[in-house]
Amino acid sequence: MSEEIYREIERALEREEAVALATVARTRGSTPRKTGAKMVVRRDGSFLGTIGGGCGEAEVWQEAMETLEDGVARIVTVDLTEPVDGEDKICGGVMDVLVERLS
Repeated sequence: MSEEIYREIERALEREEAVALATVARTRGSTPRKTGAKMVVRRDGSFLGTIGGGCGEAEVWQEAMETLEDGVARIVTVDLTEPVDGEDKICGGVMDVLVERLS
């Protein structure tokens, strides 16, 4: 998957289109993906790759969309230890995800 991610970044940059790159920078406990997992988010909201799916990925996607707008890199902490709407989270760990705009 990494090769596909890098090819997508290359294509976007050749078209002079900004993309957001989300990279799992650190994990603690049990997480769906490990350090180095990547996801590219395009301006139209579509994406390639995954940093784990579910509501955590949706949170990172939202931050990626904001990064595309303001250009500010950020670290998103995805806490998979707290229940959401009465449902237990599947993993029980924490991920720090670096989100940056490439243009």
